[in-house]
Amino acid sequence: MVRSEGLNLLGRSRSIAIALLLSLAHGCRPPSDTAPAEYLRSGPMVGYASTREALLWVQTNAPADVRFVYYDTAAPDHRYSTASVRTSKDRAYAAKIIADSVLPAHRYAYELYINGRQAERPYPLRFQIPSLHGSVTPSFSVAIGSCNYVNDPEFDGKSPPPGDYGIFQQILSLRPDLMIWLGDNLYFREGDWDSRERTLHRYTHTRSLPQLQPLLGSVHHYAIWDDRDFGPSDSDGSWWNKETSLEAFRLFWGNPCFGLDGRPGTTCSFTWADVEFFMLDNRYYRTPSDSEPGQRTIQGLDQLEWLIESLARSDATFKIVVSGGQVLNPFRGHETYATYPEEQAALLEAIEREHITGVLFLSGDRHRSELSKLDRPSAYPLYDVTSSPLTAKLYDLDFEPNALRVEGTWLVDHNFAILSFEGLPDDRRLTVTAIDKEGDVRWTHTIRSSELR
Repeated sequence: MVRSEGLNLLGRSRSIAIALLLSLAHGCRPPSDTAPAEYLRSGPMVGYASTREALLWVQTNAPADVRFVYYDTAAPDHRYSTASVRTSKDRAYAAKIIADSVLPAHRYAYELYINGRQAERPYPLRFQIPSLHGSVTPSFSVAIGSCNYVNDPEFDGKSPPPGDYGIFQQILSLRPDLMIWLGDNLYFREGDWDSRERTLHRYTHTRSLPQLQPLLGSVHHYAIWDDRDFGPSDSDGSWWNKETSLEAFRLFWGNPCFGLDGRPGTTCSFTWADVEFFMLDNRYYRTPSDSEPGQRTIQGLDQLEWLIESLARSDATFKIVVSGGQVLNPFRGHETYATYPEEQAALLEAIEREHITGVLFLSGDRHRSELSKLDRPSAYPLYDVTSSPLTAKLYDLDFEPNALRVEGTWLVDHNFAILSFEGLPDDRRLTVTAIDKEGDVRWTHTIRSSELR
């Protein structure tokens, strides 16, 4: 009798499995009683937010209908639903969905629904809407970091293990309002960068890291790229498969814009409170480093002109230029901007010539962190905050000179930085704090807005 019941159960299981396969083969939706969490691959992630909308992202592991339900945390009984989107293999099963029944300066909780049922997460899902520009000047904080290597045992073999993934919990514990990824946000391996399928696999593998999920779910994320998430190491605009790299970047990141005036790339800008961020693409239009002097470029003429014009017209208190590589370090090596001296000089001269106030730089790439300060005889000092690496290999190049390094800021450890903006409108302060994977503060430096005028 027991054996007969077992055979009956086995037969029913096979029938259900066959029915499911047939339904999927004919493009039908899976049964409504399928557990929604089984369809979730990574996310949800909070992308950009403007004063009237926010972007929410999610990735499934099979075709599925996804939507979000959200509500103001001050009025939880009044709930809103986004549109429903069907994920598909040709888009890596990723979906971007806009929540637009929102108000400035309000905070929201949200829920993910897959195939009509809630996919519950064991951590908070939150997003917020920034204040109207000029209405208030709130305190807020931004996490920054670069060089995120996630080990893949199937392909990495004996490669060095990455740093402690617990660093993402350390970031989350400080509750930043947003995070800016400074490039090398993942590492293409040989065989990844020349294949669309493998490119999407590398993004999916990195984004699915379990320790990363809570941070994705409640902090707004913005990103630029550098060479290792663009193509091979030190790759430039001559890379033949850069359109595939850009396609993947757009699928997996929730920036408000990609490129300038219809031209491809990752260039973008956005404002949060009284701070404007200018996100540069240092790869798509980059010329080889051995090009003829005077013809070499990192940004490309169009992007460089856009940057100068945008900085000049901005009325932000702090105008933060985000670049994959160091901008100020005078050392000519390892892809610093100084290896393209003509363009570096043109950028710095334009900032001074146009009397642009409030400028400072953020950079990654270097597998260690430091703060550079350029004192200028006839203008305010310029700063470059370099934050690297999150989890990738460390490089202790203590022999490398950087005449602009602020004493006490050299850090060779897995780390990130928090940028804290606070103070009254006429006395805003930016405090940069470098924090290691254990959560220990390694150095801090405060820059007043009055110093950048």
